[in-house]
Amino acid sequence: MLKVGVLALQGSVSEHIDMLNRIENVCPVEVKTSEQINEVDALILPGGESTTIGKLLVDFSLHDLLKKRIINGMPVWGTCAGMILLAKKLLPEAHTHLEVMDICVKRNAYGSQACSFETAAFIPSISPKPISLAFIRAPYIESVGKQVEILCTVDNNIVAARENNMLATSFHPEVTDDESVHRYFVRMIEQL
Repeated sequence: MLKVGVLALQGSVSEHIDMLNRIENVCPVEVKTSEQINEVDALILPGGESTTIGKLLVDFSLHDLLKKRIINGMPVWGTCAGMILLAKKLLPEAHTHLEVMDICVKRNAYGSQACSFETAAFIPSISPKPISLAFIRAPYIESVGKQVEILCTVDNNIVAARENNMLATSFHPEVTDDESVHRYFVRMIEQL
């Protein structure tokens, strides 16, 4: 049984837990402590407010441990704000957080909450059929390093990418009814 954690400091935690509960051989865990970070096989960094989550990682003394576990190969998936937490560079120039994934992310790239939208895209490595993509005050990836695989673009903007044990999506699969991306992350954990 895989223990897949969801960082539970702020953001769309219960939605990710609900999706993980649909997948066989997965035990979802809300993660709030350093002990819990050490106990999980993988971790989802949920959407929410990246500045707040980043500050709470420091306040609760989780930042350094989490960064170390990711560098040492723990599978991690950042959705929206979680993608911002993983990025080595942010635009406009802003304080970076974990700085582990070789991506440059444009924060609030699609504008305010009122500019949120939903679309569908075919992502061959994730699903054989188009999946629903929900963008909520979403960022996107401006550029990637040499080791980063681009998984999906929407209107020429990179919205999903993977680098070794790290997955990042601009969109929120947890607010749709399609668990394809969660299943992809579980396969990724099993293969690492």
